[in-house]
Amino acid sequence: MNAAHFHLLVNHLPIMFPLIGGIVFAVGLFFKNEPIKRTSFFIILLGGISTAIAMFSGEGAEEIVEKIPGITKKIIHNHEEAAEVFALLNYILALLAGFNLWASLKGKLYAKYLNYAIIAGLLIVLFLAKQTGTSGG
Repeated sequence: MNAAHFHLLVNHLPIMFPLIGGIVFAVGLFFKNEPIKRTSFFIILLGGISTAIAMFSGEGAEEIVEKIPGITKKIIHNHEEAAEVFALLNYILALLAGFNLWASLKGKLYAKYLNYAIIAGLLIVLFLAKQTGTSGG
C-alpha cells in the first residue's frame, strides 16, 4: 500500500465521523438523552483525530497523484487549500466536543449552551467537508 492508497483509505473518516456524530447528536437532543449526546461528542472527537491522520497522509498522496496524466497542480492545490480550512475547523469542533463531553460528565450548567456551538460547528464542518471532497482531490 502506498501513500495515495492510505490517504484514500482514511480520507473519508474526517467526513463520516462528524456526519454520524451529528446524527447521533440530533437523536440525543430529540430524546433529551445525555448519554447519547456524550456518545456523539466522542464520535466528533474521533473525527478530529482522523482528520490529523488524513492530513498527514495527504502529502505522500500528492507526490504520487501529481504524476498521473491529466492531474494538474491547480486541482491538487485547490483540494489542499480546501482541506486545510476543513481540517482547522474540524480540529476546533473536536476540541469543542471534547470540552462539552467533559462539561456534560461533570454536570456543568453551561454544557447545554455548548450544544448550540456544536450544532453550528457541525453545519460548518459538514459544508466544508463537501467542498473539500468535491474539490478535485
